[in-house]
Amino acid sequence: MLLLALRGEAALAQGAAAQDGALFLLLPVGARALGLGQAVVADQLGGSEAVWWNPAGLARAEKREAAIHHSQSVIGTGDAVTVLVPSSLLGVLAASVNILNYGSQEVTASDIGTIGNILPRSFVYAATYATTIGEHVNAGVTYKLIQFRVDCTGTCPPAASFAATTSALDFGAQFDLRGIAPASLGVALRNVGPRLQVNDSPQSDALPTRLQIGALYRVAALARYTKTTELRITGDVLDEVKLNDPSARVGADVVWQKRLHARVGYVFDDTESGGPSVGLGLTAGSLVVDIARLFEGLSAAAGQAPTHLSLRYLF
Repeated sequence: MLLLALRGEAALAQGAAAQDGALFLLLPVGARALGLGQAVVADQLGGSEAVWWNPAGLARAEKREAAIHHSQSVIGTGDAVTVLVPSSLLGVLAASVNILNYGSQEVTASDIGTIGNILPRSFVYAATYATTIGEHVNAGVTYKLIQFRVDCTGTCPPAASFAATTSALDFGAQFDLRGIAPASLGVALRNVGPRLQVNDSPQSDALPTRLQIGALYRVAALARYTKTTELRITGDVLDEVKLNDPSARVGADVVWQKRLHARVGYVFDDTESGGPSVGLGLTAGSLVVDIARLFEGLSAAAGQAPTHLSLRYLF
């Protein structure tokens, strides 16, 4: 599991990630995004999920929000918690933490049995600021403090416990094309920062910096036939900054009475988070509940398809 987290196994990689470290930064956060095939960089309705995809998506938030985004897969158990506060004068501020627990591993001795436990985890602490620029442009930035750590309780071998820490920035922008087309464009550059150093410089790894560009189209023609149902279609590409081998992702969100969502998506990438996905969403007063599931990848092959659950409270 340490190899998966630190050394860039192909099962977790997105694009050409063989030399990247901290690949847990590429794992999807949020059930809404997962259900839409992770094609959300132009989406302005995802609430606190935008912290992990495109910070500009928070710029037009009108209500405070407290949210938890939970995930379960063969890789581990993840929980991302966010508190979001909009201000008419200062823009939108958000504070978040994302913890991925890979599961404990026993330390045993042949003549005694279990003598300790090793617990590998990753932590990402994030502070986000987003603001509007006129009527059509959103912009945002996120600062992230990133740590991969291994703790050990009981009697442990030498150097069993360690922590590797670095920091990174995410930048994002969105452009609403109202007046030209019922669509919006988005771009995000994520995980820009120094290398993650485990022991010394030769053993450090570059962060998985990624550029994601996408569009969202609102199917206005549907209004001719029904006033209660909306359809949004999204499409993104994701790659390293050089754009040598971009991977595509698409999604569709059918909304009934602005309360019930049915989502489908597909990531055209042979990775842990690639393949088809489905999701459901329900808004009940101030509570927003989203659930989504993937059907391919390492976890699905191991009999534990990734499942994501998001709970958001708006106030």
